Amino acid sequence: MVELWVLIVAVVAAFVLAAAAGCGIGFMIRKNIGEKKIGSAEQEAKRIVDDSKKNAEAKKKEILLEGKEEVLRLRNDTERELKERRTEVSRLERRIAQKEENLDKKAEALERKSEQLDEKLKANDAVREQINEVLGRHLTRLEEISGYTADEAKAELLNRVESEARHEMAQKLDELETQFKEEADSKARNLLSLAIQRCAADHVTEATVSAVALPNEEMKGRIIGREGRNIQKLETLTGVELIIDDTPEAIAISGFDPVRREIARMTLERLITDGRIHPARIEETVEKCRKEVEGVIKQAGERATFEVNVHGIHPELVKLLGRLRYRTSYGQNVLQHSIEVAWLAGIMADELGVDGTTARRAGLLHDIGKAFPQDMEGSHVELGVNALKKYKENAEVLHAVEAHHNDVEPHTIIAILVQAADSVSAARPGARREDMENYIKRLQKLEEIAVSFQGVDKAFAIQAGREIRVMVKPEVVNDEGMKLIAREMAKKIEDEVKYPGQIKLNLIRETRTVDYAK
Repeated sequence: MVELWVLIVAVVAAFVLAAAAGCGIGFMIRKNIGEKKIGSAEQEAKRIVDDSKKNAEAKKKEILLEGKEEVLRLRNDTERELKERRTEVSRLERRIAQKEENLDKKAEALERKSEQLDEKLKANDAVREQINEVLGRHLTRLEEISGYTADEAKAELLNRVESEARHEMAQKLDELETQFKEEADSKARNLLSLAIQRCAADHVTEATVSAVALPNEEMKGRIIGREGRNIQKLETLTGVELIIDDTPEAIAISGFDPVRREIARMTLERLITDGRIHPARIEETVEKCRKEVEGVIKQAGERATFEVNVHGIHPELVKLLGRLRYRTSYGQNVLQHSIEVAWLAGIMADELGVDGTTARRAGLLHDIGKAFPQDMEGSHVELGVNALKKYKENAEVLHAVEAHHNDVEPHTIIAILVQAADSVSAARPGARREDMENYIKRLQKLEEIAVSFQGVDKAFAIQAGREIRVMVKPEVVNDEGMKLIAREMAKKIEDEVKYPGQIKLNLIRETRTVDYAK
């Protein structure tokens, strides 16, 4: 066992010695290799330093060369700029010299003109002295001839000038008054003309009698029926009168209520087309036609509200509007008139910056009272206002309807616009018709009023009574008197004659002088 441990120790010692010897040998080898590498590195470093010095020297030469080139470029630029400035200075100097020369020339010309002006002033002074001398002699001569001194003549001249100036001033004031009146009315005229231009409506005129064509004369007997029972039944159900006279192949339907007349007309036409005419059939047809007319009335009212773009009206008021389709006033269809008034009032309201919708609503409803039967008590204004109150209509619309015929004083712009639109729609040419007898009487009355004034020679009513041409006696009436007669004549016509729109008075004064050469 001891030998084994000795052997192990010996082996370990031998291994340690071998290892130490190996390390020593390795160290010596590494030392030699390191010395060789250091030598090589020093040589390489020396080479790098030499190369760097060469590069630095080349870079230095390159920089110096670039600096010389930059200095040369700057010098050339400076010389070129200096040359340009010298050229500009030379040009300015030449220009200044030229201006100085021109100023010298102008100064010389001014001096010459000044000398000429002095000479002319001296000549004018001499002429003025001669004029004053001649004027003095003439004034002395005039004083001797006229018997007036200069002061007296001046006073007389001033009086005449003052009198003429007063006359001209009166004429000028009259012209200004006329001009201001025209200008004051100009906007209103333009506004109305614009509204009329933009409003277009078709008007249908109806009478109190409708005619129904018959296919033959035999149909009259069938309509009358046995012992007149057919015609009696028809008149009883419709509330109209059937006039069967000698008019060939036609029957007249007479009645003041246009709705009843329309129902009777439709019934007759359907009975004639159908051919079956007896009391039961008449009753059935009348009922159907009545329902159809009520539908047409409702559609007409709705169409009117849609046409003027007014909504929210109570259905019962819409039906009343539709009934106006069958109502006329002086030959003018009331529903079309209401639509036209609505458009006119709305257009004028929009131009004035007022609520156009309310104005159109008031214009559309202003004649709603005419939809009620004529046997109801009260004017159409009262009936319309009561209906609008019943159906809770706008207070401003109520006032406009109540005031459109001046039953109450209008106090809103919309009420005044509805008044104006109603007048324009009713008074425009062709809107309403009147019978020939009333028309002739009105023209005669206008001419009688015109010739009743002193100094009037003749008077002629022309343009359907919308203008009166008056010839005055020139030896009795002067130009200023014509204006007074025209005003008094217009006032008398306004008080005594009823007419739509306005009447133009055209007074003419003519003086003629006749002579003969022998």
